[in-house]
Amino acid sequence: MDSRSYLENTVAAIATLSRDEAKRRIMGFRSSIKLDFTDDYLDAISLDRLRHILLAVVLTCKGND
Repeated sequence: MDSRSYLENTVAAIATLSRDEAKRRIMGFRSSIKLDFTDDYLDAISLDRLRHILLAVVLTCKGND
C-alpha cells in the first residue's frame, strides 16, 4: 500500500470510531511511544480531540517503522 492510501485509510478508519473505541485504542496503544493519559482527561476532551491524538500517534509510529 502506498503512503497516500495508507493515510487515507487510516484517517477514514479513525474518523468513524466512537468515543469509547477511540479511548480504548489510546489507552491500549503499545509501541515505543509511551502514552500516559488519565481516564479523567480523556473523558473531558472532545471526540475530535481523541481521534486527533490517536491519529497522531498512529502516524508517528508508522513513520518510525
